Formats: sequence, C-alpha cells, structure tokens
Amino acid sequence: MVRFIILLICLFSTISGVCQTPSYKGKILPLSNAQELALSYNKQINQSKLLFEQTGYDLEAYKSNRFPRINLIATDFYSTANSKFGISGGNLPIYVYNPAAGQYVPNVTVNPDGSYTMNEYAYFPDIEMKFKMKNMLIGGLQVMQPIYTGGKITSAINMAEIGREMASVNIRLSEDEVIVKVDEAYMQAVRAKELVIVAESYYTMLEELERTVESAVRHGLRLRNDLMKVQVKKNEAELGHQKAENGFLLARMNLCHLTGLPLTEASSIDIETETANKDRLTPKHTGGVEYRPEYTLLEKKVALAEQEVKLTRSDYLPNVALFGSVMYANGGELAGKKFIDNGSGSVGVLVKVPLYTFGEGSNKVRSAKAKAQLAAIELSEKTELMELEIALCRTTLEECEKEVAIAKKSYEQASENLRVSISAYDNGMELLSDYFDAQALWRESAATLVEARCQLFLAYTKLLKATGQLR
Repeated sequence: MVRFIILLICLFSTISGVCQTPSYKGKILPLSNAQELALSYNKQINQSKLLFEQTGYDLEAYKSNRFPRINLIATDFYSTANSKFGISGGNLPIYVYNPAAGQYVPNVTVNPDGSYTMNEYAYFPDIEMKFKMKNMLIGGLQVMQPIYTGGKITSAINMAEIGREMASVNIRLSEDEVIVKVDEAYMQAVRAKELVIVAESYYTMLEELERTVESAVRHGLRLRNDLMKVQVKKNEAELGHQKAENGFLLARMNLCHLTGLPLTEASSIDIETETANKDRLTPKHTGGVEYRPEYTLLEKKVALAEQEVKLTRSDYLPNVALFGSVMYANGGELAGKKFIDNGSGSVGVLVKVPLYTFGEGSNKVRSAKAKAQLAAIELSEKTELMELEIALCRTTLEECEKEVAIAKKSYEQASENLRVSISAYDNGMELLSDYFDAQALWRESAATLVEARCQLFLAYTKLLKATGQLR
C-alpha cells in the first residue's frame, strides 16, 4: 500500500514537473525510502509490469479458443446478370378414367402403324422464361466448435501461462537490479559524506596546528618556515575538503536520478552514514540458485520449449470440429417474380487428417525438441555459473569483513599514533614533517575504513541477490 501511494505521488514528476515528488529537502533520506522511490520510479520495472499485464490478456485470449466461434455473415450485392430460356408449346393429351384399368389413361386411339390419334387434347402455348439477378441478400449465423485439435489449444494455454509466470519473475528480477543500483549509489553517497567528515577533521587539525605554530613563532620557539609549511598543508586540505563536498553533491545527485527526486534538491538532502554489519543478513531461508529469479526464468524457458514441441506436433495431428449455420437468402427475379426468399439450416462435422507432408512435420518436431534440449543445457550451464557466483560472493564477503576489521585496527593505531605525535611535537620532541606524516597516515586510514565499510555493505547486498534473498 505504501509503495502504491508513493507510485501515485512520484509518477511523471521529473518528466512534466506538474506532479510533485515527496520532498526530502532538509531531511534525511533513509536507504529503505530510496529503494521504494526507485522501485516506483524505474521505467524498466514499469515496463515489466505492463508486460505482465499484457501476458494476462494473452492468456485469456488463448483460453477463449476452447469455446465456440459464432460469426455473423451478411452479403448484399447487385448484379446486372440476366438470362432467359423457353419452353416449346404443343398439344397435350387429355386423360380419362378407365374403369377396367382402374386409372386415368390418355384419350387417344392407337393406329395400326403404331401411331396414335388424340381424341381430345389441350393446346399448350410456347413460354419464354426470363431470369434477372438484380439485388441479392444472403445472411446468417455460423457456429464452429472445436472438438479435437491435437492438443494445440491446451499447449497454447500452457505456454501463455508460462509466459505470464516469466513476466512476473521478470518484475522481481528488475526490482533486484534496481535495489543493487540504489545500494551502490547510496554507498557512494555514504562514502562521500564520511570523506567530507574526514576532510573537515583534517582541516580542523591543521587549523589548530596553525594556531600552535603561529604562537610558537611569535615567541621565537619555531621558525616562520614551519608556519608556512602548515599553511600550505592547510590550503591543500581546504582544496581536498572542497573536492569532497563536490563528490558528496554529485553522489546525492546520482541518488536523486535513480529515485526520481528533483536534482535541485540534491544539495539539501542528507543521508544516513551508518553502514551495515553482519546482523543485516537475516534471510528467511538459506538461499541458493533455486531462489534466484534468473534460475526460475531458465526453468520456465525449458518448460516453454517442451510445450512448443507439443504445439508443433499438434499441427500434424487430426482436427475435429462441429459446425452449424442458419442462413437466409433473398433476391433474384424469375418471370417477373422474386426467385429466392427463404431460410435454411445446416449442421455437420469437419475432420482434417494430414496424410503426408514429405517430412515437414517430423523435421519441425525434431527442431522443436532440439530447441528444448538447448534450453535444458543452458539451464545446467548457467546454474553452475550462478553457483560459482554465490561462492565468489561469499568469499568476497569474508574478505570484506576481514578488511573492515584490519581497517578498524589500523585506524585505531593511526589515531593513537597521531595523539602521540601531537604530544611529542608540542613538547619539541618531534619534527613538523613527522607530525605531517602522522596526520596523513590518520587521514588515509580513516578513508580506508570508510571504503571498507561501504564495500562490506555492498558485499552483503550482492550475496543476498546471488542467493535470491534480496526481497
């Protein structure tokens, strides 16, 4: 529900500028909120959702093939075609009742030569019949109900269902990729912000050192050359601080770009600097390739190829359908009167049995089977690669954990070394160059610790994605 509300608020905000996104101006943008904003804003995810919606319509369309097809047929045309024929006239005999024969017989007299003479007759004149097509209207309803299609309809429905499942998994895959990108961008911002803090601390130390050396110069305890060296270092630190600020701004602008927030708010958005630790890895399951959306997509691809074999085979199996129609015709003229004006009905069974296709059917089926085998091989190969990726992510995580521990220890040692160096320099027991070295060592160890913590956070993220536990 929260994501839906955010989606409504964020939609089209950075494109049209009419709607306004949630403002984080002067506020902290937590990582979880950044992820939700990015998931709502990302165009690839929105495309995946539209594709999922489209596959639903396709599935319903294929299911409709199980039901009858009812078509309305209507044809109305006018033709100047005409024809005529004649019936020759003549004398027609008149029949009279013969009691002896018990039936009507012609009233004729048979002559000795075998001819006959009609005692009574009726005259039938010549008749000429004219036929004109004129306007002809034919209309009616046709119904076609599939009885057996060789499994074509069932296979098509199964393929559509698999396609819809793949579209759903593809949404999750897109979301995982967006979350990884947001985590990387957020860690860039965290790294930049903490480097700003390090730069500020380093600059503050140099300011304090400048005041100390300046006081010592005034009292003749230090050479003015020492003060100038400190001021040069201070100028370098000021430039480094400015670069760190610019890096932090660019990192926040990149984060705004991914989340759909206005770039103009980047300078006023703050972020959390707390990095992840091992407690972040609290999955619902142990994880593995079988939980990854990529693995599920490959499985569905194999199932889709198997259904394609059945669909191809169905083209060369018998098809049986029941059909019926009700038709009405009106038109034509014969001898000055309407020739056709009635309706008719029909019902029947249509059977189509492919007899011989010169090897087309068998070869197409073999091709579909080969495609299914290729999909199975791809599943096996990429499963091994995903298992290798998981192993690599686990190794990387272990290395990052060790790097953080070493970096933390080095930072503590560098901080203690700096404290000792400050005390020694104040008591005149250490050269200024040694003091500078201690400060540089502290700054380097602090930056290394920041980098190690950020890499550890991303190592957890990538392991969760590799084991299918990111969402």
